[in-house]
Amino acid sequence: MNDLTEEKKTLIEEEIIKLSKQYNYNRQDFPIELVIRKYSPENEEEPTLFIPEYQRALVWKPEMQSKFIESLFLGVPIPPIFVSVIDSDGRLEIIDGSQRIRTINNFISSKFTLKGLENLELLNDLKFSDLSISRQRKFKLINIRFNVITEEADLAVRADIFDRLNSTGEKLTPSQIRKGAFTNSDFYQFVLEMSKIPESFKKLPKKKLIAGEAGELTLRFFVYSDIYKEHKHAVAMFLNRYVQNKQSTNFDRESLKSSFLNMLSFVENYFPSGFNKTSTSKAIPRVRFEAISVGTHLALQEEPDLIPEYMDWLDSKEFKKETTSDASNNQGKLARRIEFVRDCLLNTIKKDDLNY
Repeated sequence: MNDLTEEKKTLIEEEIIKLSKQYNYNRQDFPIELVIRKYSPENEEEPTLFIPEYQRALVWKPEMQSKFIESLFLGVPIPPIFVSVIDSDGRLEIIDGSQRIRTINNFISSKFTLKGLENLELLNDLKFSDLSISRQRKFKLINIRFNVITEEADLAVRADIFDRLNSTGEKLTPSQIRKGAFTNSDFYQFVLEMSKIPESFKKLPKKKLIAGEAGELTLRFFVYSDIYKEHKHAVAMFLNRYVQNKQSTNFDRESLKSSFLNMLSFVENYFPSGFNKTSTSKAIPRVRFEAISVGTHLALQEEPDLIPEYMDWLDSKEFKKETTSDASNNQGKLARRIEFVRDCLLNTIKKDDLNY
């Protein structure tokens, strides 16, 4: 391992101090009564504690909900709820803990019956409304710990925190997280609008479409078409930073749309299977999409009226090697696969230069 210079040690320390400030949080305990009042206020007031759109609906089964409520009754330590202050009005966005908040709210609203409890067996088959008034009050006084992320956390940081916390179970995709984190981003809404245009994406499995794969692919096209040479290994954060930067700068909607549509038209005309490997396959590998879409865009930038001299390169060993998933997010490999497609389309790489 190379010895670190004093200068690099200093830079490392400065970087840690600078970036860690964005992740600062305050620890607070709120009684359940206050939590529910913030989450589900009376008199149709606007909630000041809310769950963003990108998080899933309540997916806990009744047994899991019951187990969690039992833990609260017993005083079992539970992980803190992570929230973020999102505006000057002090509204709190739930980053992690939506299943717990929903479960508590449903229990207090008597929307489910406790079942499967092994310790507090006498509570089985009971609802909150079945409990004595004194026990209901005591339950509402139970404190829930909150880690409140400060206002220094921007949209990208909040999305990153959620991604790090959402590391167990069925993770949300970066697209699902991004969809909620960048709700107010004109650029990202434009990306989602464009993602609904291409016919090729209709070949994606329904599950992929629900998970936002079309939006993910479309975003990668716009980002890599612009700055693929600046790509870093952490793809999700790289894409998030790009979207965030676009919030503070104007973007040429019509120019970007034209480039996207021209690329799609070219692919439809000259690629037998579009972005797919074969005409019958439903999968669109991301590395293949990136190579074809961005490579085509770069080629059209040089020759707007391009007519490729050959398309056999799609079956070449070289193209297969460039679009394998191994280290696919490596900066050099991303550039190589994009430029390979560009150079084949421009006939810079000749047909006889390749192996089949």
